[in-house]
Amino acid sequence: MAEPVRKRTFTFVEYLAREQASEAKHEHVNGEIFAMAGGTPERGLMAVNVASVLRGQLVDRRCRVYNSDVRVRVQATGLATYPDVSVVCGRLERDPEDENSILNPVMVVEVLSPNSEAYDRGEKFAHYQMIPSLREYVLVSYQRRRVEVLRRNDDGTWTLHDVRESGVAELASVGCRLPLDEVYRGVFDGPEDEAG
Repeated sequence: MAEPVRKRTFTFVEYLAREQASEAKHEHVNGEIFAMAGGTPERGLMAVNVASVLRGQLVDRRCRVYNSDVRVRVQATGLATYPDVSVVCGRLERDPEDENSILNPVMVVEVLSPNSEAYDRGEKFAHYQMIPSLREYVLVSYQRRRVEVLRRNDDGTWTLHDVRESGVAELASVGCRLPLDEVYRGVFDGPEDEAG
């Protein structure tokens, strides 16, 4: 009788070596490596729209906006991933094992997709909550005009701020406002998007 196939686990250093040799991005979680699915033009546009709005409002502050090329590492759990947008204010902290992984975002934005939504809302959020610097986790819907801001309270609990249609999401962690009209500009190709 054949023995069951054992799942191979990888150290963070092994993951980094594989990642450097790969053209695709991968996530490292619980010792496993997962290919990150490619995005759609709509998801990419939403991420750029969010980053552009934030960058415009943070240009004169000690905060930097990063796109999905920058890896975030959660030291407490070992997760290494590429959020769609992340913001660091103040001094940038790099992972001691990898100078290209950042440790201290104050805000992380994920544009949801049918394949990632359950993970982004559940297990991934549980990992992100272990980042001491993280104050807000922003979820951008791919189906309709909706942005959810999960904000860390002083007691460590999280509060949901749900914004829909043409509302404006308040991002207290960075002192910014995120108008949904800007987040979804050009995304659903309605007449109002084509005119602008």
